[in-house]
Amino acid sequence: MFLAGSMRRTATLAALLLAAWTLLAQQDAAPGLAGFSSADARTEQQWEQSFRSAISPDNIRDYVKLLSARPHHVGSPYDKQDEEWLASKFKEWGWEVHVESFQILFPTPKERVLEMVEPVRFVAKLQEPPIPEDPTSNQQAEQLPSYNAYSIDGDATAPLVYVNYGVPDDYDELERMGISVKGAIVIARYGASWRGIKPKVAAEHGAVGCLIYSDPRDDGYAAGDVYPKGAWRPPEGVQRGSVMDMPLYPGDPLTPGIGATPDAKRLKLEDVKVFTKIPVLPISYADAQPLLAALEGPVAPTRWRGGLAITYHIGPGPAKVHLRVKFNWDMKQINDVMARIPGGSEPDEWVLRGNHYDAWVNGAQDPVSGLSAEMEEARELGELVKSGWKPKRTIIYFAWDAEEPGLIGSTEWVETHADELRDHAVAYINTDSHSRGYLNAAGSHSLETFINQVARDITDPEANISVWRRYQLRRIAQATSADERERVRSKTTWPIEALGSGSDYTAFLDFAGVASMNFDYGGESDGGVYHSIYDDFYWLTHFNDGNFAYGRALAQTAGTAVLRLADADLLPFNFGDLSSTVREYVNDLQRLAENQSSQIGERNRQISEGVFSATSDPQTPFVPPSPQAMPPHLNFAPLQNAVDALSRSADHYQRVYAQAGQEGGTALGRDSLAEVNRELMQSERALTDAKGLPGRPWFKHQLYAPGLYTGYGVKTVPAVREAIEQKQWGAAEESIETVAKVLESEAAVIERAANSLEHAIQ
Repeated sequence: MFLAGSMRRTATLAALLLAAWTLLAQQDAAPGLAGFSSADARTEQQWEQSFRSAISPDNIRDYVKLLSARPHHVGSPYDKQDEEWLASKFKEWGWEVHVESFQILFPTPKERVLEMVEPVRFVAKLQEPPIPEDPTSNQQAEQLPSYNAYSIDGDATAPLVYVNYGVPDDYDELERMGISVKGAIVIARYGASWRGIKPKVAAEHGAVGCLIYSDPRDDGYAAGDVYPKGAWRPPEGVQRGSVMDMPLYPGDPLTPGIGATPDAKRLKLEDVKVFTKIPVLPISYADAQPLLAALEGPVAPTRWRGGLAITYHIGPGPAKVHLRVKFNWDMKQINDVMARIPGGSEPDEWVLRGNHYDAWVNGAQDPVSGLSAEMEEARELGELVKSGWKPKRTIIYFAWDAEEPGLIGSTEWVETHADELRDHAVAYINTDSHSRGYLNAAGSHSLETFINQVARDITDPEANISVWRRYQLRRIAQATSADERERVRSKTTWPIEALGSGSDYTAFLDFAGVASMNFDYGGESDGGVYHSIYDDFYWLTHFNDGNFAYGRALAQTAGTAVLRLADADLLPFNFGDLSSTVREYVNDLQRLAENQSSQIGERNRQISEGVFSATSDPQTPFVPPSPQAMPPHLNFAPLQNAVDALSRSADHYQRVYAQAGQEGGTALGRDSLAEVNRELMQSERALTDAKGLPGRPWFKHQLYAPGLYTGYGVKTVPAVREAIEQKQWGAAEESIETVAKVLESEAAVIERAANSLEHAIQ
């Protein structure tokens, strides 16, 4: 997503020269594009304009309606039917098609019981009812019941404790209140973190079970009219989803780090580390309300109170609940669809594009809205081939199976083909669900300028201006001062967010070190049907992108990025964006360490002064915090020196790149450019470390990873950042050295690319 943070780019002379070259696209009918000679840029823009104009929202609508017509979870008949249809359409459109299968563990519910046994008896319905207006909500025989995949089997009866969102800060607050969840079943509301974090933290604090419910304050009637009158979650709506501990590793739980092929060596169930430690069940707010209403104990803090018409108490008790879940721990075959357009001059360089096709139920928004945009791209790319276009590089489109249980289809494919990807992959472009509104773009920062260029060429279907310009005008409208408005107006490149996890880019970026991007549109329509039976064609067409105009914009955005990467003479990486971003990360780490030290010092001082005991209400239980050891000084010099080296190499490359633009673009010999491109393809790989992150070796990337306690949310420079956050000072020192070496390796790769390009233009 384009960030709403501070304006963080200081242009160097090289960057200004580069901007003068690349921003011709805004001034000239025959623009200069990053990575293209002048002549090739004109041809490229003609193909791109032909592509964008031919993208049909009516086709996208037809795809969505067909692909979401029935529930299609992993292993279901309609999942197989969708796979076969996708493969047949790729073939019809002229692509080379291959379906690759894996054998994975996919549990489904066998028994689900939730009842309150004290102070009164209540039995949860655990059922989403059909809605008469919604014609596919009644396909109950084909719908997976609401459950959390990779919860362990369990049977527990225990007092209930309300834990707000169930994140670590909430348990710190419970500790201050003198409330323990040891031996209790906790009830947490969805939000503030990925769902799998909630049972993980609950188990770490001694809970024996976990319930997760959707509070109407977050995505129900407090947000707007509920379905079918409005877009928001009805009382019986439930969010399914995986609770696998994916921050350790995603993919098939039995085959971490290797593809789940038939002959793969598999873990025993008892040796798997990513299953929950306690039983977990998601429930609706209709089922949650009687349980929460029966709680007593302290009244919940204001920010813990949801939207139900009750007084929110924390407990424990007197409510006591019985939770029992059992699963069929079955092996399932999953099928990834892969379609290829072979490249012409550079067939061994691959531009990769994907979206998953499996869903928890019908999945019209998640994932079919994004998948249908991808399919329309594929149709039109096939038409371009018939018209005489041939990409320089090989284009590979994927429709992934088994994303919902744990990014499994993409992860198993990447693990199986990791060596090939390291040799051949240029970049991976991902989409998933989307809605109406503004372009959200996130990814590798070496592609930040590239993404901005693409955004300038896509027309927003509502505002009829570029999606880049619409985002800028939104920022101007949101600015709170004249100075801020002028800074916004002066920007030529918007920062992009880093990628954490939550979709199929994860294995490409974090395991294989492939530069990656994720696109979606949103911000103007939302709702509360995520992972429920109500995420279907009726809901999508009534409350979301009903005319599929933003589906068209998404296809135009991702497809333009594919075309441009596939056709560029010189790959359009910009390392000035990367180096300035990394410098910000390092500065932020230093501030984090300083803040930790000052906060611990101030807390210890207040403890010694008696602040907590003097100001606590004697009628309200309160446990004052314990003193903590002051942290040692962390030496950030290795990181600072490495960032300086990275900046020097980035400036050198951008300076040479600008010189190439001044001397006629990239009108250089193929052999000269091939050497530079080989170096550029390795630039993201250089940001990985074979040993992985401390305690989770699957994650190789040293700049981006999902947080151990955020799940989807990114932690930048994660080894250092999380060591500081968890007050593991020795680990922080070691990780500073590791990341510094990685940045030095990256600087060396960029320097080699600069030298190769410099030699080519002499």
